[in-house]
Amino acid sequence: MSATTAGLFVGLLLGVAAAAGGLVGFFIALVLGILGLVVGRVLDGELDLTQFTGRGRDR
Repeated sequence: MSATTAGLFVGLLLGVAAAAGGLVGFFIALVLGILGLVVGRVLDGELDLTQFTGRGRDR
C-alpha cells in the first residue's frame, strides 16, 4: 500500500470519527492513529526507540 493510499484511508477514518463523535471523537481517533503509526514503524524496524528505553547502551 502506498503512502498516498494509506493517507487517504486515515483521512477518511478521521472524517468518520469527526462526524460520529464530534470534536472529542476526532481527537481520540487522531491520538490512536498516531499511536498506531508509531507502533507500526517500530514493528517494521523503521523507528528505533532504544535511546528512550535505555536498552542497548554500553555502560
